[in-house]
Amino acid sequence: MEILCTRPECTNPLNSFPDLDDPAKLKTVQQKYCTSCGMPLILAGRYLPSKLLGKGGFGAAFLAKDRFTPTMRSCVVKQFQPEGNLNAETLALAQQLFEREAITLEELGSKHPQIPQLYAFFPLVVNQPRSQKEEQFFYLVQEFIDGEDLETELQRKGVFIESEVIEVLHEILLVLQFIHDHNCIHRDIKPSNIMRDKQGRLYLLDFGAVKQVTANPGNPQRASTGIYSIGFAPPEQMQGSTVYPATDLYALATTCLNLLTGKAPEELYDSYHNCWNWRPHVNKISDGLAQVLDRLLLAKPSDRYQSAAEVLQALHSSQSSSVTASPKTAIQTNPNPPIPKPSSNPVSPSFPPPVVPQKNFSTVQLIFNAGFTGFEGALLILLLRKFLAAPGTIIGCMIIGCLVYLQYRHILDTKDLLIIGFLTILSMVILMFFGFFSSTSLTFILISGIGAGAGLIAVTSLFKLIYQLLSSLL
Repeated sequence: MEILCTRPECTNPLNSFPDLDDPAKLKTVQQKYCTSCGMPLILAGRYLPSKLLGKGGFGAAFLAKDRFTPTMRSCVVKQFQPEGNLNAETLALAQQLFEREAITLEELGSKHPQIPQLYAFFPLVVNQPRSQKEEQFFYLVQEFIDGEDLETELQRKGVFIESEVIEVLHEILLVLQFIHDHNCIHRDIKPSNIMRDKQGRLYLLDFGAVKQVTANPGNPQRASTGIYSIGFAPPEQMQGSTVYPATDLYALATTCLNLLTGKAPEELYDSYHNCWNWRPHVNKISDGLAQVLDRLLLAKPSDRYQSAAEVLQALHSSQSSSVTASPKTAIQTNPNPPIPKPSSNPVSPSFPPPVVPQKNFSTVQLIFNAGFTGFEGALLILLLRKFLAAPGTIIGCMIIGCLVYLQYRHILDTKDLLIIGFLTILSMVILMFFGFFSSTSLTFILISGIGAGAGLIAVTSLFKLIYQLLSSLL
């Protein structure tokens, strides 16, 4: 087993311990130490770091395993260890924010399914390798979300269409409504802090900048610390002023602009006229969604929607009205639409949510699925025809139809398809072994499957190309 040393200045952090491949030894060993710098490797006696996930000015994040769980549960270990010569005030603030993140995850993570859970929070005191002076590290252990953040997804697949942005907006608004109801402001909403797991569920991550709210909007509060992501943060946050729920809603709107256009928010802001100019960079967008985003992006917090529930209500109303709107009025043409006045009454969150659209296939997924369908279809039909004659073709087509439907509904993923294909080939090899058909017949069936798969890939690629050409022209 390999364990990664978490000391920032370690010159050879990767350590290999073959004896820990024995499960009994792994569960009972007291500690292991880095062979390069002597740092304890099994954190809090149970967490085994294996991969560096990311590194910043205040520390690093590692993928780790929890050896005291039956399945060696994966988790994320965050280490607090600021770089550079920080003054005492800055260091104290950074440590306070790290501890606040742990407290927030403990309070909220166990109560909402789209916020990571906190597993542990602990210090570690060790001696420096050369000076032997005591050195203190702080660690936070949280739930590992196996997926891809929206920043990476945007880079991989390109800009989001409107239905995909509405899905993100709807899901994260529900999370923000929960956070704000618990008197917290996230303060760092952006695509890299929204994770989509392999089942398609969205999670809000990184509560390191979270702020507890102790007063109502409009009443005096302490000013916000200067923590924000450039382009995504609203004016009041960048100025170090008081933050509100509307602060998070502004950042969520800029996140949506980034996903819709593929451009950084600062590229969409006209600093000369001091206004947003994002609409020319979007191919198609409904009037309703555009007006919701425009109001969320207003400079004064009091002019924006005041709660996530209010945005959800407006979003749902805009979607409902767009269904009955004529095609001529469905697209907004006025770059400066009238902004409705904020509601003076709180909006109840009991309205029906908008329908979340089904995820689209990426081009790679579409081609892979086409190849699998052609290959698997040829194998099944030829195999069943050999034993059932004409009815075998009908049964084979029915099975392939079911497989296509399961792919369309995203019930079967790539791993499932590979397993099905492997099991089909294995079954044919076993039948050949028992003499049901010859090796020549098996070779013919496999070649036919490969040819059918390649043919279906070619046809699918052609139709995909025609569709894209027509979409660009219409």
